[in-house]
Amino acid sequence: MENAKYAVLIYPSFSLQEITCLTSCLSVWFEEKIDIIASERKTYISEDGFQVIPQRTFEEVEPGDYSCIILPGTIYLLFALYDDKLIDFLRRGKDADTLFAAISSSPILLSKAGLLDGRDFTAGYFMQMADVFPFIDKSHFIHKPIVESGNVITGIGMFFREFAEKVLNRLGYDVGPDFMNMDVNKYTESDLTFYWSDEEYKEFLEELKDFKKD
Repeated sequence: MENAKYAVLIYPSFSLQEITCLTSCLSVWFEEKIDIIASERKTYISEDGFQVIPQRTFEEVEPGDYSCIILPGTIYLLFALYDDKLIDFLRRGKDADTLFAAISSSPILLSKAGLLDGRDFTAGYFMQMADVFPFIDKSHFIHKPIVESGNVITGIGMFFREFAEKVLNRLGYDVGPDFMNMDVNKYTESDLTFYWSDEEYKEFLEELKDFKKD
């Protein structure tokens, strides 16, 4: 199975909400394939109860296989933080020409793996974490919604839209000036009435034949 250009890392209680603005654009708007990677080929449950089974494990791929690796946050951070396979995978990407995009609590995983050494970053975890874990470099913690430094983009979870926009722009995708932030009051009835093109409509009618029983 050929590797995708993009990957999402998952771990117990990972946050789908923080990354789906980004992943849906990659997969639906730009038709990109995304690999889901974890320590084991088992079911992982997101923080809101969705069950996800990864296609690959950290031992089967290298960070350099991907153009971008996306790390969602997690409300139970210690499971991921003490996952040796996960941290080792990230360490192997220290010299890779790969964009790492980490949101919410997940920048701490990059810190532990050494990917934030000397880099400015932000995160959504509680600041006491920096007192507990010496690998967090408080001198480079920037209190902003999104921080881009070299091949790393970090963000706070509530700014998931801005995070997605920053990552997509960095990857070269044109998402326009009003990305996921339109004024709902400015649209007319005509704007909110949707039609296929003639060719798309014909394709739909052909697909429909496979589902009709009579």
